[in-house]
Amino acid sequence: MIYLLSNQKFDGVENLSVIEIEYKNIDIDFDVDYLLFTSKNGVIGIDKISDKWKKIPSICIGEPTANKVKELGGIVQYVASKSYGDELAKEILINFSPSKILFPRAKKVLSNIIDVLKDNNFDIIDTIIYETKCKKLDYIPKEGIFIFTSPSTIKCFLSQTNWKPTYKAIAIGEKTASFFDGEIVTSNIQTIENCIKIAKNMI
Repeated sequence: MIYLLSNQKFDGVENLSVIEIEYKNIDIDFDVDYLLFTSKNGVIGIDKISDKWKKIPSICIGEPTANKVKELGGIVQYVASKSYGDELAKEILINFSPSKILFPRAKKVLSNIIDVLKDNNFDIIDTIIYETKCKKLDYIPKEGIFIFTSPSTIKCFLSQTNWKPTYKAIAIGEKTASFFDGEIVTSNIQTIENCIKIAKNMI
């Protein structure tokens, strides 16, 4: 069986919800040039706070995040060629002049994107609008292929069980894979769809 450690529904896989997102209700100053989104949760979180963000061009880490911006009525200005924060920072330096950017983010950021942009004269307003927390599983499978969609899903799953010889692991990207201490297959395309394709080929 293929287990997806995410709430997103796909045919042929079973969901294991090991994380939950807590969104913050805070005041935000939207007097900026751009918005920076490194996850769909950032888009969802800011949409819960105000509609003002929809008039500001967005810089997105990947197509899934850009699609969420479009779905909620925002403006996509730029989409990174690779779904990694450090790579996105490099692309921003190449494609944008120093400007004021609002970065609605998680409590924990795994890349150096904030420091890189600040060091290059960008005015980054980084605002915590959501937090990822572990969620207790109702049951834990004894075998299967597990798709990890973030470092948090690895942390939260392994906090509830030990890794077994009957398990196989797939990571959505290199950053997620780096948090797994063991053998793991890393998707060459940072999408859940590609992870599922890889998993089906492993059965």
